[in-house]
Amino acid sequence: QVQLVESGGGLVQAGGSLRLSCAASGRIFSINDMAWYRQAPGKQRELVAGITGGGSPNYADSVKGRFTISRDNAKKTVYLQMNSLKPEDTAVYYCNADMVTLLRRGIYWGQGTQVTVSS
Repeated sequence: QVQLVESGGGLVQAGGSLRLSCAASGRIFSINDMAWYRQAPGKQRELVAGITGGGSPNYADSVKGRFTISRDNAKKTVYLQMNSLKPEDTAVYYCNADMVTLLRRGIYWGQGTQVTVSS
């Protein structure tokens, strides 16, 4: 069974840091673009950061200069280093990946990890 599993969320004070990880597992032939999204209560899910298969990153304006996305292809893992966290960063963070698996090529989602930033 192919899955994405996030970890690293938690409660942190404003100005603090967290590092999220998302590991893919299962019968995976290749992973293309990977990304982190977030969804705050009452709001739509939004793109936070993405990274291509070649390692080129892109960021939402709201996190530029504070968040860094990276990936380790050997470990099939994408990371999100979050610094200078603000209360408005509070949300459930989801990773997603465009993967070619035994069954299909498509977009897979993780189950989400809660990030709470206190003021």
